[in-house]
Amino acid sequence: MGTGNVARIDVGEIEFDAQLLGAMPIVNHFLRRLQLEGALETAIPHDDARVLLAPATVLGVVVRHLAIEHRPLYEIAEWAATYAPELLGMNESELALLNDDRVGRTLTRLFDADRASLLTTVVLSMVRTFAIDCTQLHNDSTSITVTGSHYGGANTRGEKPVAEVTFGHSKDHRPDLRQLVWLLSISADGAVPLSYRVESGNTSDDTTHVATWDQLRELVGRDDFLYIADGKLANEAALRHIDANHGRFVTVLANNRKEVTWFKKWIQDHAPSWSEARRRPARRNGDPDEVWRTFESPLPSTAGYRVIWVHSNSKQIRDAATRASRIAAGEAALEALSAKLAGPRCRLKSVVAVENSVENVLANAGTTRYFTTHVEEVPEESFRQARRGRPGPSTHYVKRVTSRFTLSFSVRTDAVSAEAKSDGTFPLVTNDRNMTPAEVLNAYKYQPNLERRHAQLKGHQLVAPVFLKDPVRIEGLLCCHFFALVIQALIEREIRTAMKTANRASIPLYPELRECTAPSAERVLEIFARVARHVLRDAEGTIVRTYEPTLTPLQLQVLELLGIPPSVYTATNSASS
Repeated sequence: MGTGNVARIDVGEIEFDAQLLGAMPIVNHFLRRLQLEGALETAIPHDDARVLLAPATVLGVVVRHLAIEHRPLYEIAEWAATYAPELLGMNESELALLNDDRVGRTLTRLFDADRASLLTTVVLSMVRTFAIDCTQLHNDSTSITVTGSHYGGANTRGEKPVAEVTFGHSKDHRPDLRQLVWLLSISADGAVPLSYRVESGNTSDDTTHVATWDQLRELVGRDDFLYIADGKLANEAALRHIDANHGRFVTVLANNRKEVTWFKKWIQDHAPSWSEARRRPARRNGDPDEVWRTFESPLPSTAGYRVIWVHSNSKQIRDAATRASRIAAGEAALEALSAKLAGPRCRLKSVVAVENSVENVLANAGTTRYFTTHVEEVPEESFRQARRGRPGPSTHYVKRVTSRFTLSFSVRTDAVSAEAKSDGTFPLVTNDRNMTPAEVLNAYKYQPNLERRHAQLKGHQLVAPVFLKDPVRIEGLLCCHFFALVIQALIEREIRTAMKTANRASIPLYPELRECTAPSAERVLEIFARVARHVLRDAEGTIVRTYEPTLTPLQLQVLELLGIPPSVYTATNSASS
């Protein structure tokens, strides 16, 4: 029995040890069902006698660490020491060997291993064990910022490419930091991650979808799944590749597409036959329900795919408010320019110069289309003495004619009214000929669940900023992040599915026993954070008595919903589960 990081109280010759269990038995339960440690042992065998700790054991600790509580890797030994060693798959002597240097070397070995086969083995086992539905898959990317300026060098290790840590389009709005691009694909069944890739930090999203779709097709063993992604998917090469290989897709079209320009003109003298496709109750009392309506465009996309137009009443309100804000900003800018023209220090000397300034002001405010403007040159006469001195009857004066400019403007109500007709609309494009417009919309509306996985990666798992110096080790660590994300997703899927089966709308998971309708993995793990076992030992270290933890009714309820027996928190079962 390991003591872990022991808090001891000496009472004569008796020592009182506290061993943290926390949420580790829950994470171990899902690790066992995933058969992750066996897959890691196959991918990175312990075949070198000089390696004192099995690589699979070290990586198992890293995955547990990321799933429960991410700290910097240099603190991982200190973190692990707070737990009973058997919960980490180690004994006390092995626990003493754990340190950040050993973890770093193991991450390098993980990069060198056949990670593609490892991920395929784990994911396919998960799909079978948990019966994950893979008929609808979602993809999205995010940037992972990396600190420091010591990156570069070779882009390969052996024959393997290494993603370049470099500057790119930062989705964290940190263009001053180098980054990597993280690509994640999930199933619409519980938003469970199925695959990921790490690309160089300057990789454009629109170049990644062909490889991602091929990766998913090989993984799930079929090509007819519905592939959904954001607007970067809507490029000719990616859509043609998916369609030519019998795949199905749904994506959104950008505002600069010809299809959007056509619709905004068409809707000026046509009334779309909208059909309600989705409704969500208002979040606040007194607000209207959120309603989405769909309309199939009579004109296909330029490539011949179906275009489904969607109208959202909440987006309509936002679009109108955005336009009003822009018009107000444009008016303020024009009034400021008008005041400048009337001032004594105006340096604009021609109508052309003034008109150019007006165009620049409106362009900067993004309101050129909303205003009509008129610049008028007004001559002003002034007189001064031809010579210095006191003026008198014979004083001669010289007339000087200068130009002043006035600016008048008005809001183009016709342009505002025309644009308002398309407020709240956005286009979806698909090659599926059998789905109804409502089904296309509902499939696309699952996409925010993938964005929440990215938030989980950057929030609870604290993936960024990355402080490792070696891009090879960074990629190894990101592989562990993926496995931790899978565990967290499965926890959420299992408890929410069980709640639905038990016809429970909520459980009192929040502080003060407030009800929670959609439990998150972070909160589930948090309520077990302080669960500990206490042990009495004699002076020779022999266990005199063990006090197993007493779980609260809420903890027992959560375990029941997760399908985990309470016995995982006993000394004899915590390690095996």
